[in-house]
Amino acid sequence: MIEKDLDTRFEEAVKIASKMTQASLPQDVQLRLYAFYKQATLGTLDLKQTSNYHLRDAFKTNAWMQISHLTADEAKEQYIEIINSILKK
Repeated sequence: MIEKDLDTRFEEAVKIASKMTQASLPQDVQLRLYAFYKQATLGTLDLKQTSNYHLRDAFKTNAWMQISHLTADEAKEQYIEIINSILKK
């Protein structure tokens, strides 16, 4: 069996996650998925805040900052692991 490359596995995990409802995931899991996705696709957070900065954005920013030390590949792996653990439940 040929193992899929990281980007393919990540894209599949994102597709699975996009079909999940917010109500089906605890908020801490949603925040972790958000942070890993952003780190994997955009890299380290740029802290330029807009005037429309809300509390919800603060939680998202905090989650992203906490994992900003990860490489894009590490963030992809973590994202995939979370999705796989949800699917096993």
